[in-house]
Amino acid sequence: MLQTPKTRQPVVNRLVVIGLGLIGSSLALAARNAGLATEVVGISRRSSTLDLAVEMGVIDRPEQSLAAIASELGAGDLVVIGVPTLTVPAILKECFELLSNQVTITDVASVKGSVMVAAEEVYGHLPVQLVPGHPIAGSEKSGVTAAKADLFKDHRVILTPHADSGEAHVQLVEKLWQKVGAVVSCMDIQEHDEVLAATSHLPHFLAYSLVDTLASMRDNREIFRYAAGGFRDFTRIAASDPIMWRDIALANREAILSVLDQIMSNFSEMRSAIDSGDETYLMDVFTRARDARNHFGQSIDPKALQKTMSEKIINYKVTPGGAARGDIRVPGDKSMSHRSIMLGSIAEGMTEVTGFLEGEDSLATLQAFRGMGVIIEGPDQGRVVIHGVGLHGLKAPTKPLYLGNSGTSMRLLSGLLAGQTFDVELTGDESLSGRPMARVADPLAEMGAVIETAPGGRPPMLIKGGNKLKPIDYVLPMASAQVKSCVLLAGLYAEGETSTIEPAPTRDHSERMLRGFGYSVVSDGSKASLSGGGSLTATRIDVPADISSAAFFMVAAAITPGSDITLRHVGVNPTRVGVINILRQMGTSIELSNEKEVGGEPVADIRIRYAELNGIVIPEDQVPLAIDEFPVLFVAAACATGETVLTGAEELRVKESDRIQSMADGLVTLGIDAQSTADGIRIQGGQLGSGTVHSHDDHRIAMAFAIAGLRSQGEIEIIECNNIATSFPGFVDLATAIGLTINVETQES
Repeated sequence: MLQTPKTRQPVVNRLVVIGLGLIGSSLALAARNAGLATEVVGISRRSSTLDLAVEMGVIDRPEQSLAAIASELGAGDLVVIGVPTLTVPAILKECFELLSNQVTITDVASVKGSVMVAAEEVYGHLPVQLVPGHPIAGSEKSGVTAAKADLFKDHRVILTPHADSGEAHVQLVEKLWQKVGAVVSCMDIQEHDEVLAATSHLPHFLAYSLVDTLASMRDNREIFRYAAGGFRDFTRIAASDPIMWRDIALANREAILSVLDQIMSNFSEMRSAIDSGDETYLMDVFTRARDARNHFGQSIDPKALQKTMSEKIINYKVTPGGAARGDIRVPGDKSMSHRSIMLGSIAEGMTEVTGFLEGEDSLATLQAFRGMGVIIEGPDQGRVVIHGVGLHGLKAPTKPLYLGNSGTSMRLLSGLLAGQTFDVELTGDESLSGRPMARVADPLAEMGAVIETAPGGRPPMLIKGGNKLKPIDYVLPMASAQVKSCVLLAGLYAEGETSTIEPAPTRDHSERMLRGFGYSVVSDGSKASLSGGGSLTATRIDVPADISSAAFFMVAAAITPGSDITLRHVGVNPTRVGVINILRQMGTSIELSNEKEVGGEPVADIRIRYAELNGIVIPEDQVPLAIDEFPVLFVAAACATGETVLTGAEELRVKESDRIQSMADGLVTLGIDAQSTADGIRIQGGQLGSGTVHSHDDHRIAMAFAIAGLRSQGEIEIIECNNIATSFPGFVDLATAIGLTINVETQES
């Protein structure tokens, strides 16, 4: 067999693979071909297997036992246990007796809990050198003859290091898997076994059961002869190694039985529905499953199941200069997209939404309601159809609702869920888990809700069901549309009138959209009120373009000589137009045309042209009207003549990042005099230079500094731009269309 030239530097000293099945031999072959080890040793009790492995170029050196090579192994050597799951304990015992604690040990078993139990029993503790692993790759073929050097390319490998796993050992295992083309992720051991029980183990058992059942039926030859592609694809996995799957079934029995019980219960309900001709049930299940599969299908690729150890960080490099000219439409309004899903789900009837923002935040809200039994079709090019279940029709989710990076989702959902009969836990990513939720938990507690949070009033939030809510008159301590909306949504489930009073105007999308669904909401100056016990009627919603997204292109035109940008069908709700008011005060030429009302929301086309900007003292009454737009407005201030002063904006310090400090730091890096204050910032206009700035994993910070490239003297590098997808998918394409030059680069985290 021809051997691929060794072109890479070794990652490990000796690679010792115990068990030359498909996984072990494929890893050995990949490492040997790429020169990732100074020597690849294969261990098997069968001499015939070893002979084949040598003949095929899978290994450099054959051995029939670990004892034959153990004395030669030390730091930098890696032992991979590739035997069937129930055989792993015996191999761990040999490792304990023969290997020094300098030798790194990993495994490829599909069940991790049993490996850890065995290790603790053998060693008396969890050894520092042990880094359990599981490659999500394979085929129905087995043995050394099935070895493939590219088996792991773009496939996930999950590592489940324990608390005492040595960092050097973890890095060695991670690097080897990365070098053979795998995408490495890290998961908790128990979570791994639960996830794999549902996504890998159970499908195999279903395939075995189906084939075994059909094979025992009369005329089975005809059944298999006429089997379609879907049947062949699904049952292909029933040709896998029976010994391996017997071991997996026994080693992970608790997690498998749990998910199997759920499947059997669902099968029983489906059988009853088919027997009784229940069209509604069948349509619900099939539609819900189809749309869930389409949603998750976008992530069934080499992306992290949880935290990806080798996840790529997206950075932008913005070339200075650009024209800032064009006629564009930005994506749909995120605030309205969230609310359309929430209200459509608890309405009665079918709600059609167009212009829905297909960003990660909005999709998190959509998926949360699917998790509570709501059938939602789409999104398909911004169109979503929601089959509402009524105010009391939501069902208890089977697991915590994961809301990603979306603070809007968590705060508004907490109000809506406070009045349900079931318990629900709301979780999010690392950024969301650091944001304050007491601001909604406190008023909800006044209404009678029972909510538990992490220390400091931060997520996750556990909302207890079955509590009778009472109406309150709530005076908001600070202007916040999210808190106002949360209280009003909880008021839908209270007996009597609930009202909110805000210290300054905030966006009123919730009030407008509730009225659009036929629910009475009274607005009287700073007070909004509604009475519980009513119902929402399905409607049609056209989501206009998001003014927060449009703001980046408004500023692009405002700071660039010769610019001329028209933004189409932008939502110009009076509670959201602070960015327009502030830019006009600074001297920008802004014209609104084609003004009309769509679904209770005012929209217009906006044309922005360059005019010399002057620094201003931003009126505090404009702060709530532009709270999300300030990062890019700070860029406008940096390009203005004179000083711009912002006060009364302490809310900016508890967004996805501390946006005041993040922007101040970045502007200083670019040569601008920017001084943060407790509730705002002072920016002295000047010449933007060049440098590397950090987004602090905040999408609006990243996009603001990208726009700054239009007036910078040199290249601006922006670190960590991954989260732009949460609010503005397609930002780079639109920015390029109006004249920016943004190079998107990735690096290992």
